[in-house]
Amino acid sequence: MNFSIQRIKEEGLSIIRLTDQLNQTVVDILPAHGALLHGFNIATPNGPINIIDHYANEEEVESTLNRSYKSSKLSPFVCRIPEGKYEWDGKKHEFATKFFDGSAIHGLLFNKAFKVSDEFSDDQQASVRVKYHYKKEDPGYPFEYTCEVMYTLLPNNVLQVETTVLNLSDVAIPMADGWHPYFTLGNTINDYELQMASDAMLEFDDKLIPTGKHLFEPSFTNSNILGDRFLDNCFLLQVTPEEPVCTLHNPINGLTLNFYTNSNYPYLQIYTPDHRKSIAIENLSSAPDSFNNGMGLKVLEPRHSETFNVWYKVSVD
Repeated sequence: MNFSIQRIKEEGLSIIRLTDQLNQTVVDILPAHGALLHGFNIATPNGPINIIDHYANEEEVESTLNRSYKSSKLSPFVCRIPEGKYEWDGKKHEFATKFFDGSAIHGLLFNKAFKVSDEFSDDQQASVRVKYHYKKEDPGYPFEYTCEVMYTLLPNNVLQVETTVLNLSDVAIPMADGWHPYFTLGNTINDYELQMASDAMLEFDDKLIPTGKHLFEPSFTNSNILGDRFLDNCFLLQVTPEEPVCTLHNPINGLTLNFYTNSNYPYLQIYTPDHRKSIAIENLSSAPDSFNNGMGLKVLEPRHSETFNVWYKVSVD
């Protein structure tokens, strides 16, 4: 078969590896650490390159995951909720799990151990499905639901990441979904060209919480060099079927990463860390603080589910 699935151990990490033998593409997943994407290795004329800014070993994951959130699954909320407080169905809630600044951040599943529920490989794909059953662990989210993530490696350097959440509570629950991957195409991100299907972003206050206003921002409607520009912004996407919502390109080595999605991920958060070695490009179903402002918030009725998809396609000039 062209595609295969392996379970391996590297640097103390238990990895599920999806491989496309024909294209020499390798995807690594860490189910025990929030089902995060650990590697997306692409063959290039100068040798393989992992386009995911990943953790070096188990020690680094354990010590920094709750600060860096690299590649974390964001569920049941995305980005920040100020003071970790919100009101739902007439009741006030406050998360016990908080960031050092006092806000609740990036959901509750980023460090949870997902269990493998299914896997499949043949000549056209390799896929693995992992699942976490959330059982009201945090008093700020006293609901029950499951989160399933299916990674599918397809021909020609395409990776589909599908998330399905199912409400197991007897009441309707608030829900948002997203990812927090950091991408590196080699060299410094100052050299990269960025393009997005967006000409607007959310206005943030000084705590990165939306004010409710939209700002006109056309800088990346056409491909534009990042340079030394700093970004920590949430863009509103104009999703068109079969067209990328975002393109990241390194003109030095010819690597291009295209993002495809649908209407369930209408927001794109971009963050450029100070080290300038990678860039966070985060597909989100809602705006930050959606449990309070309602922007993009999903309301899941009892026993109802919602599915979110993103496709990453890498090419080499």
